[in-house]
Amino acid sequence: MKRRSVEMVDRFKTVLLFGAPGAGKGTQGKMLSNIPGFYHCASGDVFRRVDPHSKLGRVFYEYSSRGELVPDDVTVSMWDEAIHAHILLCDYRPHSDLLILDGIPRTPQQAELMDRYIEVLKVVHLTCDEPEKMFARLQARAEKEGRHDDADDAVIRRRWDVYEKETHPVLAHYASEVIGKVKAAGTPAEVLAGVLSILAPVQVEHFSVGD
Repeated sequence: MKRRSVEMVDRFKTVLLFGAPGAGKGTQGKMLSNIPGFYHCASGDVFRRVDPHSKLGRVFYEYSSRGELVPDDVTVSMWDEAIHAHILLCDYRPHSDLLILDGIPRTPQQAELMDRYIEVLKVVHLTCDEPEKMFARLQARAEKEGRHDDADDAVIRRRWDVYEKETHPVLAHYASEVIGKVKAAGTPAEVLAGVLSILAPVQVEHFSVGD
């Protein structure tokens, strides 16, 4: 329990990057991470670094290999371990950095579990009305990064179905006034402009910038 008070914060001030697989959450998160005062944590990166021979790792790969969601308590435990490791390494400073999460929470149950850890100031919803474009993005990423799970069309479509049934309902957990929409179909720069139009005022309100 001591670990929760590493920097004496009750809950981390957080923005969620939200959207379907292929919407560009990771791309936007990486670009935001280059701007002072934003700290990006992608659940996908956390999970890919898990030891596949560990207890949590075996559970994760058992589900992810089928394109299914990892159990909520396991997911949140993995994330909690990872974020505190970054605090101890001084990569993430809760008092001065706005935490940008993508890929978590993925279910309403995860959102409830994470309420004790995070204060969600904004949800940036990357929207897309053309799923086939998202499928193409995922396949192109698979070719570039050698991520064979993303190259399988059946797994991609299964992930989209899981998103629609289990992840999209997460939006209902948060008040409508904290949800901002940005069209995901533009260029990365165009999408980033929309994202920053939502996040810049949040950063100014909650943190000192330009120090």
